[in-house]
Amino acid sequence: MAGIPHDHYEPKTGGEKWLHSRLPVVGLLYDTLMIPTPKNLNWMWIWGIVLTFCLALQIITGIVLAMHYTPHVDNAFASVEHIMRNVNGGYMLRYLHANGASLFFIAVYAHIFRGLYYGSYKAPREITWIIGMLIYLMMMGTAFMGYVLPWGQMSFWGATVITGLFGAIPFVGEALQTWLLGGPAVDNATLNRFFSLHYLLPFVIAGLVIVHIWAFHTTGNNNPTGVEVRRGSKEEAEKDTLPFWPYFVIKDLFALAVILAVFFAVVGFMPNYLGHPDNYIEANPLATPAHIVPEWYFLPFYAILRAFTSEVWVVQIASFVTGGIIDAKFFGVLAMFGAIAVMALAPWLDTSSVRSGRYRPMFKWWFALLVVDFFALMWLGAMPAEEPYATLSLIASAYWFGYFLVILPLLGVIEKPDTPPATIEDDFNAHYGGDAAAGSAQQPAE
Repeated sequence: MAGIPHDHYEPKTGGEKWLHSRLPVVGLLYDTLMIPTPKNLNWMWIWGIVLTFCLALQIITGIVLAMHYTPHVDNAFASVEHIMRNVNGGYMLRYLHANGASLFFIAVYAHIFRGLYYGSYKAPREITWIIGMLIYLMMMGTAFMGYVLPWGQMSFWGATVITGLFGAIPFVGEALQTWLLGGPAVDNATLNRFFSLHYLLPFVIAGLVIVHIWAFHTTGNNNPTGVEVRRGSKEEAEKDTLPFWPYFVIKDLFALAVILAVFFAVVGFMPNYLGHPDNYIEANPLATPAHIVPEWYFLPFYAILRAFTSEVWVVQIASFVTGGIIDAKFFGVLAMFGAIAVMALAPWLDTSSVRSGRYRPMFKWWFALLVVDFFALMWLGAMPAEEPYATLSLIASAYWFGYFLVILPLLGVIEKPDTPPATIEDDFNAHYGGDAAAGSAQQPAE
């Protein structure tokens, strides 16, 4: 890790020296495993290994499923049923893949909100945060295209509604929508394109994950205090850190085991709980479902998309100023993507000099309300587009944007934060005592 003094890999045998001089892969693995990690990390730092597991699970199960799937509108639905009924272990592979997507998004939302609370987006980690947001967008695109592949009713109509949003973009919308679909409507060309991209994008995500890990290995991990590791000397750094192996590896693996126990219980006993029953009906362009809803992990942003109707005064003003170019549909699209964009801009919107929310009394309450607001939007996204849900969606959407664009910048000016500890070592000693801290710091060297 640049800037934090620590022991690097030193090849000892002739073979190790030969390999290290030509391809230093062992040194890279060693430096990754022995990287100095703030020793006061709490359980909210377990989600990285869960996300890594989910990515590996989705790629492995996806490759096997693709061997038996037929991306054609006449055979896609039947091929999924073939996987479920005739392929050895096919039903388990499909349920692992489908529910693995849900675990992936549960972990990524916990990861994002942990970063928002502890200020992990603040300097010098802005690039790490932006790369994380790009990974999240790639995940959303991959999950959306994967949901289309079973070619059930919700797959078909979900694709029709969401791709129809691109048609709302002024001037280029119609051409863009036709290019995306491969024709005038959701059909075989669409299914083929989505299958190809659904297969490709996880490998792009894997590449971005490597860059993401590289980025935070360069700047160092954030921690619950938001205080940086001392970089003056190796001795000072060792007082604030422990090598990632063995303590944090074992801690992460234990947490992963607990989470997987719950995950496999869901896969084994209630695999369709998070799905929609209409997707077990083959796609029919002539029969529209009564209520089209996306997967649960898209619901907060789907609620924001639907909240801005032509009756909302902000939409009316935007339409008037632009001469009707920005109508309600296009405004909803802008709001949906804007809700993610304001999260990405958090490093520049947060004006507080204190990184961690642990030492920001006012921030804690506003952030807690943001978490409640996120779950409220998730619930509202699943409700019909009628009153009182429409008004509640608008209020919840307004708070989401208000938090990032108004509250976060203002809190840095008006809030009086508490004083963080001077060092990570001080925080660790305050929680575990000086003797325990000394013992744990000495263990790796013994």
